[in-house]
Amino acid sequence: MVQFAKNMAAERPDEIALRDPRAALSWEAVDDILNRAANAIRTSDTGPDHRIAVFAENGVETALANLGGLIGGASVVPVNFHLTADEVAYILSDSGAQILFVGPETAERGCDAAAQAGVQTVIGWRCEHTDLEDWDAWLKASSGEEPDTSIAPRPNLLYTSGTTGRPKGTHLPPTMFAGGDTVEAHLENLKQNPLATLGAHLVVGPMYHTGPLSGARLLAAGAPSVILTKFDAENTLKTIEEYQTTSTIMVPTHFVRLLALDEETKARYDVSSMTRVSHTGAKCPVDIKRAMIEWWGPVFTDAYGASEVGTTCMITSEEWLLHPGSVGRSVPPFTAKILDDDNNECGPNVEGRLYFEDATGRGVVYHNDPEKSAAAHIAPGVFTLGEIAYMDEEGYVYITDRFSDMIVSGGVNIYPAEAEQVLIDHPQVLDVACIGIPHPEMGEELKALVIPHPDAENPNAAEIIGFCRERLSHYKCPRTLDFVDDLGRNTMGKINKRKLRAPFWEGHAD
Repeated sequence: MVQFAKNMAAERPDEIALRDPRAALSWEAVDDILNRAANAIRTSDTGPDHRIAVFAENGVETALANLGGLIGGASVVPVNFHLTADEVAYILSDSGAQILFVGPETAERGCDAAAQAGVQTVIGWRCEHTDLEDWDAWLKASSGEEPDTSIAPRPNLLYTSGTTGRPKGTHLPPTMFAGGDTVEAHLENLKQNPLATLGAHLVVGPMYHTGPLSGARLLAAGAPSVILTKFDAENTLKTIEEYQTTSTIMVPTHFVRLLALDEETKARYDVSSMTRVSHTGAKCPVDIKRAMIEWWGPVFTDAYGASEVGTTCMITSEEWLLHPGSVGRSVPPFTAKILDDDNNECGPNVEGRLYFEDATGRGVVYHNDPEKSAAAHIAPGVFTLGEIAYMDEEGYVYITDRFSDMIVSGGVNIYPAEAEQVLIDHPQVLDVACIGIPHPEMGEELKALVIPHPDAENPNAAEIIGFCRERLSHYKCPRTLDFVDDLGRNTMGKINKRKLRAPFWEGHAD
């Protein structure tokens, strides 16, 4: 048996270790599946980088495929389940993944992507698709004996939207990877996670993100996991009460949807079991954060950062009430710096570009792209996540704007370049720029500003947006489109997107 599951099965034989709306698995059942998955992966050809990919919606199988990969010594690539087959094929090729796991919702796209990328092994659960191997049969054919945990653990390879139109890969950083020379040591290190001893963990976000995916890692630390397949505000409250979950990870959009419930519905459910809610993904509006603290109590810990580096700033509810609007103070190994346009440090309460110095010297590292890695830094280990901010006398950071093009919609990073590269090919489009504008629920949404082609007699916004949605995942496409006469390109062809965004953000301060 995998030691952590063996221990849990002995200590808590009747406890449900892992559940979703369809299935509920004991520790003994989890142990058997993980043994078989890890052994099967360990004895398969996973390529020189020992890489597999999981392209599936939330569920117990998604968690077990990810965790089985880790125990089997693989580097797991969690793939956004909204992506098109072409987008998935790029990630498979770039990552070198040799095995692809899919669910019923992604099977057709996954098989198409695998064929494009030359991936020979596709394994699916609850699938009717014939061009893949059945998950249950794959497990049954593997050994249920304890897997070899003396092999080295390998971090996830994560993909985020790209600044130049292609997703970029980055390894799960050391600040988020428990390390250890062996899988056995790694599993032991996972127990140091403060969430591991709190009780049942609730997964509400999509498990291709590092935060929700941590539910699988917490399972390895002995914390039961309750997985929601999709977020629904009232069902989330119902699940918290029913299973007495104690921790979760949310983004501001989750808070907005929860607060939008009527008072009778909110009062119907007991959420007092929740003792730790990690908030990430984007800066939370002050009124939303204050309302959540008033409702659930001071149980929120904000973690500001990025997949590339992990958490760079942190703040508790108690601190936030004294410093409303702050994303916290920098945490080791990072030191926050506010720099002016000449890269000189600004004094307290002076706005500038937000950078972080990584004491380890690592900074941001992109897979297969040393040039992009270098471009993220102004000095070795000194990098930016693209924000404008100021820092008060106590070192608390307050984000005020963004100087990078990236937008954050519902906690998801979107780089407009991906949509721009598609839209410019439409015959009615002469030039285009995509920007983030306010959205009451998602925080931001993508808007396209288009200069119509002179030959376009009656340019049609819906048609142009539809053209983009046929070629890109819908969440990457603009929701709205305005026709304009000028985008303000300078003599070098560059656009000042802060200037384009400004009229839309007037009156939207926190």
